[in-house]
Parts: sequence; structure tokens; C-alpha cells
Amino acid sequence: MQFTINTHGPGLYEFTTQVRDAVQGTGVLTLFVQHTSCSLLIQENADAEVKTDLTNYFHRLVPPTTDPSMSYLRHTYEGPDDMPAHIKAAMMPTSLQIPVIDGQMQLGTWQGIYIFEHRTARHQRRVVGMLR
Repeated sequence: MQFTINTHGPGLYEFTTQVRDAVQGTGVLTLFVQHTSCSLLIQENADAEVKTDLTNYFHRLVPPTTDPSMSYLRHTYEGPDDMPAHIKAAMMPTSLQIPVIDGQMQLGTWQGIYIFEHRTARHQRRVVGMLR
């Protein structure tokens, strides 16, 4: 199975419904994002402030290279968010495992599956999944 998630700047983009609609059977679902400047997260999906706070926290933790504290970075070929996006992706998962029983993901009540986009430009992110 493959999922395409369109992003339009830094933040969390939920795609739980797409995954839920594609999953059948029982096993462990592995999801893997095929990019090096975004991440995959299981995170709260009830309060939008969680997404905003996470985005703001990681922006503060790893600001763009226009911030004087990041002047030591050299990989800036695609702009001031280039290397900071790679750093954030290195800090967070690029794959997830979720138990599935009888076609139902065993997520908690408030859990959703997200792409965490670290770039400012629009992207089409691909996530591949396999149930075993």
C-alpha cells in the first residue's frame, strides 16, 4: 500500500483515515516515509494546539540557517530550511509499527498518524506500508 500526503509548509498532516481505509487482516503494519526532510509520528489528534505546539517547539529547537545560531551549517542548497529539515527528520522516526487486529489498527483513543513536514515549500510525500 502507498499513501500520498500533500503538504504546504511546516506542521503535522494527519492521514489516519487513509491508512484505516487501506488496512485489512491481522498483523503488524509498518509505515515508512520515503523522504529525508519529514518524519512520521503517532500523536494526539483531539486538540489542534498539540500540532501547533510541536511545530513551534521544533522550529525553536532547530531554527532555519538565517538564525545566527545556525551559521555553522553548510548544506543550504535548497534554502535556509534545508539542513534544519534534515536535522529534525534525524531526531524523529521515519517509520512506525502499528498492531492491527481484524483490520482495525490498535491506536489509542486520541492517537492519529501524521507526516511531520519540516520544509516550508509544498511537497507531495510518499509513505509506503506493509502488513505482516
